Amino acid sequence: MASNKTLKITLVRSPIGYEKSQRRTAESLGLRKLNASTIQIDNPQIRGMIFKIRHLLEVVEVDA
Repeated sequence: MASNKTLKITLVRSPIGYEKSQRRTAESLGLRKLNASTIQIDNPQIRGMIFKIRHLLEVVEVDA
């Protein structure tokens, strides 16, 4: 993956009712409230967190 790629990650569904680890994953991405967005660098660690809670997120690739 290119180092100049970034991802805009938005929490579109609430993590309430899911496993506690999924809630903590959303918080570690910087998503604490519904419809909150964050910009993260595209790397395997971030992709793994996105994959774990992909049913709660909307992800868009953005060029930096």
